[in-house]
Amino acid sequence: MHRRVLFAMAILCYALVFASFALFEVPGLGLGHFFYIPVALLALACGTRGGFLGGALAAALYALAIVVTPRVPTRDVITYATAIRFVTFTSCGVLVGWFANEHRRHVEQLRDLAERDFLTGILNTRVFDEALARRCAARRPFVLLLGDMDNLKRVNDTHGHNAGNNELRRLADALGKGLRPGDELARVGGDEFALLTDGTAADAADMCRQLRDRLAALDLHMTFGWAALPHDGVASLELFRKADDRLYAAKLVGRNHRVVQQFVGARQ
Repeated sequence: MHRRVLFAMAILCYALVFASFALFEVPGLGLGHFFYIPVALLALACGTRGGFLGGALAAALYALAIVVTPRVPTRDVITYATAIRFVTFTSCGVLVGWFANEHRRHVEQLRDLAERDFLTGILNTRVFDEALARRCAARRPFVLLLGDMDNLKRVNDTHGHNAGNNELRRLADALGKGLRPGDELARVGGDEFALLTDGTAADAADMCRQLRDRLAALDLHMTFGWAALPHDGVASLELFRKADDRLYAAKLVGRNHRVVQQFVGARQ
């Protein structure tokens, strides 16, 4: 919207400067210098290429204004001054356009940094909270999956935090490769990930099993909890707590299962 406004203002300024030149210009007054304003506006709206074209348009309108203005000698159209005016107009447009492009690129980088987890590159907690609230407001059925990495502490203690960070990146990549259109994946804690996906409560348990099996094939182990709208509630906090409760219960079951296996192994 801002770029459209700048573009419209540039076109209006071209017309105003051209009309003012034709009506009021006399030798030495210099109303043609006001063409720099629409050139700069067009460059801000359209970037480097738009700035160059805007400068060329300004030079052409400047020459045409001289032709249609009876108070200015027509012989002044083809002079070194007109060529210099073309160079200065286009140079101004290119410079302002380059600055505008760099500014947009930096803004995009800052926006991406603000929305992405610094370690894994997936969405961060703030963006996940917004996505969850947006889905709740839409009232369309969806499933929230919470996953917790099972062995991160052991990896950190045994191999160091760099190895643990590499495992988190590998886990995020593996989860990201299985996303469907419209799915939203985020890291919401040290070793906790969240996935928002279309589905119902009847699908949730199977989703968790499929994810768990697919990750296990890559030697990545996660425990999952889930919540579904409207089965488990319609508010963000309500759904998150329900998914977290199921995740905690699954963790307990898995821990107890491992303890029993160790006990049986020791008895044998």
